[in-house]
Amino acid sequence: MDTNILLESGTNELEVLEFIVGGNHYGINVAKVKEILPLAEITPVPNSHPSIEGIFMPRDIIITVINLVNVLGIAEDPDNPASMLIVTNFNSLNIAFIVNQVVGIHRVSWEDIVKPDSTVNTPGSAIATGIIKRLDKLVIILDFEKIVEDICPETSLKMHQIEELGERDRNNVPILIAEDSPLLTKLIHDALTKAGYVNLTMKANGQEAWDRLMELKRTNGVDYGAKILITDIEMPMMDGHRLIKLVREDNALCHIPIVVFSSLINDDMRRKGEKLGADRQISKPEIGQLVSIIDELVANGTDNR
Repeated sequence: MDTNILLESGTNELEVLEFIVGGNHYGINVAKVKEILPLAEITPVPNSHPSIEGIFMPRDIIITVINLVNVLGIAEDPDNPASMLIVTNFNSLNIAFIVNQVVGIHRVSWEDIVKPDSTVNTPGSAIATGIIKRLDKLVIILDFEKIVEDICPETSLKMHQIEELGERDRNNVPILIAEDSPLLTKLIHDALTKAGYVNLTMKANGQEAWDRLMELKRTNGVDYGAKILITDIEMPMMDGHRLIKLVREDNALCHIPIVVFSSLINDDMRRKGEKLGADRQISKPEIGQLVSIIDELVANGTDNR
């Protein structure tokens, strides 16, 4: 989808597509959106999940269609019936979502996105990643990865890849990880620990990871506390691209290998990551690839810049 808004890499900004479902306003990171189409004829799939409306085939590609009204547990708006499909791509999947109306695109800073607290965002079941206040309304950014994972659990981290590694030696190389999802934080921690990497520092966003690096820098302990940096892209306060930019511009930190582990590894985002200085970029389900890359960096002494 051409938004005609080009963001400079590492500005800590994102573009949010605002849309309406059941009279409520929601948002999605434009980086996940391929195109927006009028509601097309959808073919039902027998015995599929209740939230799967069916499939359709634009330009010879079969795409699964998810009904957000069902997912969100809200009532249809009789005055504003479903009329649009938001076609997305993340985690190497093409999936469309039925919405009532597309409002527009907003450019916002990650610093302006409020992370929902535990009263509305129960760990393990929440599907809201952030809230934006726009004029007199709130726009809730939905966790589309979690929505798809709940419907199709096999799209989650491929933990079987870790099981297939078998027994491995313990390794104390210090690894700093920035990941905002509590569920994925636990899964990544458990996976890397099982793979033998036990010196892990988990931070909830890029800002927290940057603060940790600054602390290590002040105490002259960067190499003792962060031999490898692993970061998500979408995070409140500071995103992964901004974190990479800051690390690469700091003479005391620029040697640290950086691995992007995100659902947003498409061609455009990969180019941004390369431009900023990411050493590797992996799509989030491929936890086995993440371990292989850590193995490679450790074998090469990690200081490969």
